Amino acid sequence: MQHTNKLINSSSPYLLQHAHNPVNWNPWSEEILKKAIAEDKPILVSIGYSSCHWCHVMEKESFEDEDTAEIMNNYFINIKIDREERPDLDHIYMDALQAMTSSGGWPLNVFLTPQLKPFYGGTYFPPKPVHGRMSWIDTLEAVNKAFKERRDEIESQASKLTNHLISSNSFSKINANKEDAIDKETLELIANNILKNADTSWGGFGKAPKFPQTSCIQYLLRQYHFTKNNECLNQALLSLDKMILGGIYDQIGGGFSRYSTDERWFAPHFEKMLYDNALLVSVLSEAYQITKNQLYADTIAKTLEFIEREMMSEKFAFYSAIDADSEGIEGKYYTWSKQEIEELLKEDADFFCDIYNVTSKGNWEHNNILWLDDIIENLASEKNIEKSLLKNKLEICSNILLQKRESRIKPQLDNKTLASWNSLMNVAYSKAYAATDNFHYKEVAIKNMQFILENMFIDDELMHCYNNNLAYNTAFIEDYSYLIWALIQLQEITGEQTYLLKAKQLCDKAIDKFEDVESPFFYFTESKKDDIIVRKIEIYDGAMPSANSIMALCLNYLSTVFFDDNLRKRFLDMIHKLKPAITQHPTSFSSWAISLQNLVYLPKEIVVVGKGANAAISGILTSYLPNKILVTTTTVLGSKIPILNGKGIALETHYYLCENQTCLPPQKELSKFLHFHNI
Repeated sequence: MQHTNKLINSSSPYLLQHAHNPVNWNPWSEEILKKAIAEDKPILVSIGYSSCHWCHVMEKESFEDEDTAEIMNNYFINIKIDREERPDLDHIYMDALQAMTSSGGWPLNVFLTPQLKPFYGGTYFPPKPVHGRMSWIDTLEAVNKAFKERRDEIESQASKLTNHLISSNSFSKINANKEDAIDKETLELIANNILKNADTSWGGFGKAPKFPQTSCIQYLLRQYHFTKNNECLNQALLSLDKMILGGIYDQIGGGFSRYSTDERWFAPHFEKMLYDNALLVSVLSEAYQITKNQLYADTIAKTLEFIEREMMSEKFAFYSAIDADSEGIEGKYYTWSKQEIEELLKEDADFFCDIYNVTSKGNWEHNNILWLDDIIENLASEKNIEKSLLKNKLEICSNILLQKRESRIKPQLDNKTLASWNSLMNVAYSKAYAATDNFHYKEVAIKNMQFILENMFIDDELMHCYNNNLAYNTAFIEDYSYLIWALIQLQEITGEQTYLLKAKQLCDKAIDKFEDVESPFFYFTESKKDDIIVRKIEIYDGAMPSANSIMALCLNYLSTVFFDDNLRKRFLDMIHKLKPAITQHPTSFSSWAISLQNLVYLPKEIVVVGKGANAAISGILTSYLPNKILVTTTTVLGSKIPILNGKGIALETHYYLCENQTCLPPQKELSKFLHFHNI
């Protein structure tokens, strides 16, 4: 029997997956929240995302079941949420679940009072009791019974939990000790605390499951740049190398999966997220600038080829994610039997299988994940094959397999566009161009930014999502902070001051919309949001840098360029308030730690002027100057960008080094400029 519920008009691929469930799912809306109050029914909020494996499992087992749906429809107001469309609601109710159970994950199933206060929840519930875990039906019955028979107790419990969420979200009581020095010893302590968690055999940090933790790698790369601490460099490069060799990296098609289920980066959870690939390309670009190791340039190229092939629209908008499952089986699209490889590669099959560790029995669930024991140079030496010959042979074989793989049933693509994640990928393209001088990367960054600025604003207001030619859902602070950072990076590689002026405009607007007047931090949601029980302030760096940590970087940069003391003060207040936490727990504040580096090792403020200025910055971009501020102009803009004032425009290019609103006499030759200032 075919059902259709109110999710059918959604733009989210995840919500559309549930549009034909017999459950009377509703999107989160003012109308449905009023209905819950009118009918005095508890609300079941189920949160997930399109590439979530266990979300699919629970849908098939429970949400597609007629009997289960009948219970849900009778007892509850049922709401489905795409966590990527409404990260604010996901943050709030995930915090609630973790407070209740000390654990979290997706699918996130949480029960609310009609006033939106959480009182019970969990993640995946099986259709039948197993290993002491209640079944979904038993859970529904128990929650309904408790809500009817112990209503006062539940209301009290929900109010206490909500008050806890509100009080734990206040940062006004954290005293900033501005006398507490932030110095080289601080940065060394942070590096040591990161390295305490390092896996010195397989790279990365902590135990399985392993996530890339790119900001930790970035911090270590920069710490090496400033101090020549080889331990920092070695751990950073080991982490990148092992990921590139492992199954978390798609050896055939390029791109990285979200995380590895084991310590060796061998068996990934096969979903591919836009933000992971953006962050990894960014840090690989820095690694390439330091080492000039061709492995990193090749991985950047292959990853961005994957992005353009599978995750970019004709409008240069980037899609959100690719599912882990195809045909209902996780990893089926990406894994191989030895027999299949033998049929495709013929006489080259044994050679290929030897290189990529393919066995007849299979190295993963009767199939094979392709992975490498070592880098190509070492494998070539071991096999007594010339390196270029080995690379060419593997590339030919990989292309044959990729072509075959393209004919398989593909995992589902989540084709919605998010302003925040697109901005992260825009930064990646800018950094890839800076590192490699590949003009194509700059071209894509410009066209993607054009898409964002032309399509993701409604009446000059930034939107969070875009799909089906429609922008929707007002933006969050992460959209603003990531977009501001992308504009800053893009103006560095293009010399276009319009991007810098737009960044300043959006920064001012973000302060107006999101600032917490009692602390220097920013709320996740703007003040107009009235369908949430708490306006959260996110400070922890997780799979992505926190919006507040990126805002700190933006405030520091823009305060320098625009001589804005108010922005500088807010930046310093943010950093000093969090300094103890950053120092003690840097793996949770790794993006913040980079701002501390920028305080100790002051940014190199470089201004390039002249008719040929834009063509003259390549040598600066390809150099590893992680804490630089670069502003380029071929025309006089007057006081719009104060750091350019008084420079004039000459026919010849002039390079200035500035600090504290004062510039040293210019140099006309880049090599002399870099040498003279020890850059």
